[in-house]
Formats: sequence, structure tokens, C-alpha cells
Amino acid sequence: MTYALLNTVFLGLVVVIAVAAILARRAPDWRAVGLAAVLMLTLTAVFDNVIIGTGLVAYDDSLISGVRIGLAPIEDFAYTLAALVLLPAVWELLPRRGGATTTGVQAAQGSGEPS
Repeated sequence: MTYALLNTVFLGLVVVIAVAAILARRAPDWRAVGLAAVLMLTLTAVFDNVIIGTGLVAYDDSLISGVRIGLAPIEDFAYTLAALVLLPAVWELLPRRGGATTTGVQAAQGSGEPS
């Protein structure tokens, strides 16, 4: 099984969950996800190149597409991409507890109990 095929399975599941969040009208703030993506994909590129360059990780050339960012195969970025979409989508789908803007401090102050 190639890394691209393996990534397709996991990214397909991520897409299903992201679409569920969108259809539930509880989609994440995609601008924030995009900003996080710039940071996380940059960090992935740096650290993946370090661990591949030092020999801690190696890839079978027959199982990758051959497209690389430095030493890192493009398929290696799928895990970061999946996390960037999956985590905010799951967060939005989780049931909300209490008021959307009420924090623990605000709840204690507004409860009438002495501080």
C-alpha cells in the first residue's frame, strides 16, 4: 500500500467529519485554521527534514510519489493537514456545555454566591 493510498483513507474520513460540521452550521473559523496551517505546515517541513536528514526516518521510494519538500515527501504533510481540519471540526461538533460566552469565573460571579 502506498503512502498516498493510506493518506486517502484518512483524509476521506476527515472530509466526512468536516462536511458534517459544515452541514450542522457549526463549521470552524476557517481563517483561524488557515493561519494555524501556515505555522504548522512550516514546522512540519522543518522538523520532517531534520528527522529524515538525521536518518531517524526513511521512506521507501517505491511507496511515495517522488514529490518532496526538501527531504520530506509530500505525503508526510497529510497528517498535519488532517489534524488542522479534523480537530476544529470535531470541536465544533461536540455538544456545548452552558452558555456560549459564560466562563467559569463569570458563572461564579453571576450566581449570587459570595466570593
